[in-house]
Amino acid sequence: MVDKDDAKDLIDRARRWLAEDPDPDTRAELAALLDAEDLDALRDRFAGLLRFGTAGLRGELGAGPSRMNRAVVIRAAAGLAAFLREHGKGDGLVVVGYDARHKSADFARDTAAVLTGAGLRAAVLPRPLPTPVLAFAIGHLGAVAGVEVTASHNPPRDNGYKVYLGFGYPEPGEGAGSQIVAPADAEIAAGIEAVDALAEVPRAEDGWTVLGDEVLEAYVERAVSVLAPGSPRTARVVHTALHGVGTETVTAAFARAGFPAPVPVAEQAAPDPDFPTVAFPNPEEPGAMDLAFATARAHEGADLIVANDPDADRCAVAVPDASADAGWRMLTGDEVGALLATHLLRRGERGVFAESIVSSTLLGTLARAAGVPHAETLTGFKWISRVPGLRYGYEEALGYCVDPEGVRDKDGITAALLVTEFASVLKEEGRTLSDALDDLAREHGLHATAQLSARVADLSLIPAAMDRLRQSPPVRLAGLTVTSADDLSLPKDGLPPTDGLRYTLGTPSPEGAGSSPEGVRGRVVVRPSGTEPKLKCYLEIVLPAGLPVPEARERATALLAELKRDVGAAAGV
Repeated sequence: MVDKDDAKDLIDRARRWLAEDPDPDTRAELAALLDAEDLDALRDRFAGLLRFGTAGLRGELGAGPSRMNRAVVIRAAAGLAAFLREHGKGDGLVVVGYDARHKSADFARDTAAVLTGAGLRAAVLPRPLPTPVLAFAIGHLGAVAGVEVTASHNPPRDNGYKVYLGFGYPEPGEGAGSQIVAPADAEIAAGIEAVDALAEVPRAEDGWTVLGDEVLEAYVERAVSVLAPGSPRTARVVHTALHGVGTETVTAAFARAGFPAPVPVAEQAAPDPDFPTVAFPNPEEPGAMDLAFATARAHEGADLIVANDPDADRCAVAVPDASADAGWRMLTGDEVGALLATHLLRRGERGVFAESIVSSTLLGTLARAAGVPHAETLTGFKWISRVPGLRYGYEEALGYCVDPEGVRDKDGITAALLVTEFASVLKEEGRTLSDALDDLAREHGLHATAQLSARVADLSLIPAAMDRLRQSPPVRLAGLTVTSADDLSLPKDGLPPTDGLRYTLGTPSPEGAGSSPEGVRGRVVVRPSGTEPKLKCYLEIVLPAGLPVPEARERATALLAELKRDVGAAAGV
């Protein structure tokens, strides 16, 4: 039974929100809930503020402070403006980009209105464009900050708000052009909380700039520069944008580079915020690539499939495989990460090769073999992009930074260009990307990775699972001894504390801890997702070099299945 005083307070807060809500759609939603006296739905929307963190904002569209809507976005823009003024950037340029999701254009326009009203100079990209175009525009235009309205690969009902800083913060020169990290998120959040009534936020009616195609042209020109002069450009690609904004820019970049025109997955080429052909607009989700596989089967001679997520900052790759049911096999993010690193190292590129702690240990092996520095960071490109001297960075969730001087973030378009160049080089040699992966397994050992991802409706299940693992850590997983267990919430290896656990696996032997008589080893990292209601477990099995590759793959698959079962049981998911 709902307490009468609590119910009255909830209804009063909802009515106050309704009175200042600038959006007729969410006003109508909220008015209907008030008329129906639907206290459960109201409580859900007024349970608290949608939290602004290092991922910015991301959440379900709808009325109220715990949803993504125009009122929340206006407050977020006011918080960002206050932060920039506080750091002496109050008259600087802020670039605003947006994807094709529901309300994205409205949120971009409201952001520009608030920034202009605060005395900043706002410039909005001309139409829905990939997130990497916005990240590039910050440096290209000398902006003090950038905002991208996107929920990336989240479900259709979501939207989000991502913030980049064009100046070094928290230290001068640190991470310029990257996504925000602490303490910027807390300072912006404080500015958001300082907003009382929405009417107090000055909003200009006009006065901001709507950019033309010159920024997109400059981005495409820069993107093509990741390719080696005179390299082969013969690989044929089937491309899907998964109903996102990638088609136009990918097509332009491939044409500028001189590759054959990508064959589009017609049903998914145009932006559509309802994402009608997929359950989730994420290439990693089951079924998301079915139409791409069908298109590739219908176009004989395709060498690879490239998929971007809806805002085109991620890149997935599939290769022909006669043994697969679809005739094509999706590569893991770690496999693509290793292929891109191999290609860059073969070209003689130098600098730091970096990855997140949840990505395969193969990158470190490749870097050491090539004599280049290697770095590990926390999960997220806001960390990878800050690595001093970065030349290449990736994380297993299909994110790759192949041109950090141009785009200091993951970029699914330059990654697509580079992997297609590598496929072209191999094609000229009569070989394929699959052959290159086999070479890596023979030389450096087979590194096989997988993920156990548990989506929950009750968010309390995630900290409960983490507590269970901390209180009763596993001692054996997939028949391998847990030789070390690191609680990443404590300082470790120079990494900032984060909510995560890392287990190293092996069978101790006289040769040293963590080894095994057969050289089999493994690793597990467990962490809550930063953007979705998921507990994520990252699994890796490493078999020694020199084994026949088919045999090694079969054994690694069996070990990963065991590992997934055992980790799930230990976490209770």
